Amino acid sequence: MASIEEIRNARLEKLHLLQAKGVNPYPVTAERDCSLAEAAESFSKLSKKKSLALAGRIMLLRPQGGLIFFTFDDGTGRFQGLIKKDSADTGIFDLFSRVVDIGDFVEVHGKFFLTKRKEKTIEVKSWRLLSKSLRPLPEKWHGLQDVEERFRKRYLDLLMNEEVRTRFVLRSRMVKALRGLLDQEGFLEVDTSMLQPLAGGANALPFVTRHNALGIDLYLRVAPELDLKKLLVGGLPKIYEIGRSFRNEGVDATHNPEFTTVEWYEAYSSAERQRAFVERTVKAVVKEAVGDKKVVFDGNQIDFGKPFATVRYFELLQRYALITDPAKISRGEIALKAAQLGVKVEPADGVEKIMDGIYKKTCRPKLIQPAFIIDYPKNYIPLAKKKDGDDTLVDAFQLVAGGMEIAKAFSELNDPIDQRERFSTQEKNREAGDKEAQPNDELFLESLEYGCPPAGGVGIGLDRLTMLLTDAKNIKEVILFPTLRPKG
Repeated sequence: MASIEEIRNARLEKLHLLQAKGVNPYPVTAERDCSLAEAAESFSKLSKKKSLALAGRIMLLRPQGGLIFFTFDDGTGRFQGLIKKDSADTGIFDLFSRVVDIGDFVEVHGKFFLTKRKEKTIEVKSWRLLSKSLRPLPEKWHGLQDVEERFRKRYLDLLMNEEVRTRFVLRSRMVKALRGLLDQEGFLEVDTSMLQPLAGGANALPFVTRHNALGIDLYLRVAPELDLKKLLVGGLPKIYEIGRSFRNEGVDATHNPEFTTVEWYEAYSSAERQRAFVERTVKAVVKEAVGDKKVVFDGNQIDFGKPFATVRYFELLQRYALITDPAKISRGEIALKAAQLGVKVEPADGVEKIMDGIYKKTCRPKLIQPAFIIDYPKNYIPLAKKKDGDDTLVDAFQLVAGGMEIAKAFSELNDPIDQRERFSTQEKNREAGDKEAQPNDELFLESLEYGCPPAGGVGIGLDRLTMLLTDAKNIKEVILFPTLRPKG
């Protein structure tokens, strides 16, 4: 079997042969009268035309003596072509047979007809090379032992795997539906900063970079939240942003260092009102993207048509982690429980962080059907308002489905005094060694002191929602170019 280098050298010889004949193997323009999908859909009508031009990539070549059948693909669909030695100019047939390989892009001109097997086909009377491929397409792409090779060469993954293309088309359809729903509800789409002097808005370790002209370090944002809340102060009552955030954290089945979210904020709203809106929005997006209210994920049928359940955070810990009184447990007791459950605890971790680790291991995987988790401890979410009637809890919720967190939301903290105290607690955690603790952001606090309306804010992880809707077990499957360790 020829090596890749041998095949490449043979194709380079074909390239030089074309150039010697005065043929440009990479012309500027391409001519086509319709896409291949349109050719198949409107075949009867188009068959009446004397000549049509089509274009696409050769995916299959079947020479049969004086006949060459081929299948080509333009990204919208596939179509069959046939070039005959006795019905086309001999030079045209011979050149095609000598220089065209699987992977090449061609433009063909001819008339449509049905073969004896009733296959829709174009009989080629003339052709032109649009792009000469120098490397062969993989033959055994689906059985790769190194699965990450698919992610490193996503272009081949898309080309060779129909399921992969379908997944990313669905993702795009999902985002389009979400954007349409928010626009319809009167939300204004905005763009906020990716490079920030402080990385706030979430408990996460940021990436740092250097701006040479300004002579300062900047951080890739870990969340757009603080900028978006400043826009509430600025008088924009309903806003949203769809975009990337970056967290310098571990990589696993549900975490990638860069990820896509939608965050929206509505003035004069609350977590309770947003909970109803989130349920309505997610149901509509699922129906629009999938065409059904039910999806199958990891062997389980998830029904988005039924009302979403609501359960308290501490109730889950009591039920699945067997913690008798989570609200009053000491750090020593919760750390011991974590050790018994095999949950890693760092010396700087507070009660809430240890509790969160236990929840993620013992509780969240049990939540298959869509469920809202409510009533979190105060220091769990430093940017959320305390709950009316119980200042030990925050007015917040998460949406979990398929054992994954899909959304997080809360009544936004707009009290600058309380926010300063929460930041102070975070700073103490940072000094104790918690690298993910949020920094004290004086510019954000200043904006709150000008007055921020009460508001409900929501963040939805679009990568995880795509995983759920396409039955993908790894987040790398739903990100076109996931973060990977360089090969070798």
